[in-house]
Amino acid sequence: MTFLLFFLLVLSKSRADSFEEAYSDLEHYRTIYTSENGPRLSVDTAQPKVISQRGGNATLQCKFNRDPSSPPNPKMRIKWTKLTSDYLKEIDVFVAMGFHKKSYGRFHGRVHLQDASKNDASLVITDITLEDYGKYKCEVIDGLEDDTAVVSLDLEGIVFPYFPRLGRYNLNFADAEKACRDQDATVASFDQLYDAWRDGLDWCNAGWLNDGSVQYPITKPREPCGGKNTIPGVRNYGMRDKQKERYDVFCFTSNYKGRFYYLIHPFKLSYDEAVQACQKDGAQIAKVGQMYAAWKLLGYDRCDAGWLADGSVRYPISRPRRRCSPTEAAVRFSGFPDKKHKLYGVYCYKSDN
Repeated sequence: MTFLLFFLLVLSKSRADSFEEAYSDLEHYRTIYTSENGPRLSVDTAQPKVISQRGGNATLQCKFNRDPSSPPNPKMRIKWTKLTSDYLKEIDVFVAMGFHKKSYGRFHGRVHLQDASKNDASLVITDITLEDYGKYKCEVIDGLEDDTAVVSLDLEGIVFPYFPRLGRYNLNFADAEKACRDQDATVASFDQLYDAWRDGLDWCNAGWLNDGSVQYPITKPREPCGGKNTIPGVRNYGMRDKQKERYDVFCFTSNYKGRFYYLIHPFKLSYDEAVQACQKDGAQIAKVGQMYAAWKLLGYDRCDAGWLADGSVRYPISRPRRRCSPTEAAVRFSGFPDKKHKLYGVYCYKSDN
C-alpha cells in the first residue's frame, strides 16, 4: 500500500513537470482579477426638478466625475434625450462630442451646453414651449464607461377641463390633443392634474391625460362622482383605447407673450362680428387657454361674458362678488350659444410678435 502511494506521487509530479514545460509561456497570459474601489465615471444632478414657464429659459443641471487617473478622452460623448410621457421612447435633444455639437427637431437652435466647468454637462433650454415639459435624461459615454441622470422640467401654469361644441365625451385621444392645441394648450400630465387637484380643482367628468389614461379630480365627494362616502382624490379609469373610446380632456397652459383683453365695443356682437372686431383692433379672438392663463397667472377679472375662438362664451372672475361668481374665483362658462346671437362682447389676444 505504501509503495502504491509513493508511485502515484511520483507520477503526479512527473506529469505536472511535463505540463509546465509544455505550456511554460502561459504565465505571460494569465488573467488577473482585481476589484475596483468604485465606478470610473459617475453622473449626477444637483437639482432633480427645474421650474420655468413658457417663453422662459431653464438650465437642467448635470455634472460628471471621471477617474482622475483616466487619460483625456476626446471622443467622450454627452447626450440629452427627452422621455415620452409613457416612458417607452426617447426623443433626441442634443449631442456633443468634442467640438461636434448637434441639436435635434423642435429643439434645434434652442439648446446648448452650459459648459461652466470641464465636468459640466448641464443643458440650457431657451424660449421654452409647452411641449418642453417633462423628464430629460443626461447620459455621458466615456469609452466603455457610461452613466445617466434624469432631470424634470416643470412649468408654471394651469390645468383646465375642456370639451367642444359637440358636447361631453366626444373626444378620442387624437381629438383631445388637437382640442388642447387649438386652445393654446397641451394635454395635461398626471402630475399637473394632481397639483391642480391639490389646488382645489374639482371636476366630475373624466378626461384624457397625456399618457393615454383617463382620470378626473374630486375634492368634494358626491354620489355622481364616485360616491359621497369615498375620499377626495384623483379618480382613475386607467389606460384606455386611444382610438375608440371618447372622453373630455384636461389641458395645460402656461404664460404667454402678448396681451389678453376684453374689447370695449359700442354694441353686442355675433360670433363672426366678434372675430372681425378683434382683427380690426390688430388682434385675434382669444382662445380658452389664454383666458385661463390670464385669470390664473395675472389675476385677470372681468364680469362681461364674451366670445372665444372655439365659439364658447366665458368670463374670468378673480374677485368673487354678487352677480359675478359670488362663491368662488373661476372662469365662468356660459355654453356654446348660437353664433348668430348678438348677446355678447368678445375677448381678444394680441401677440407681442
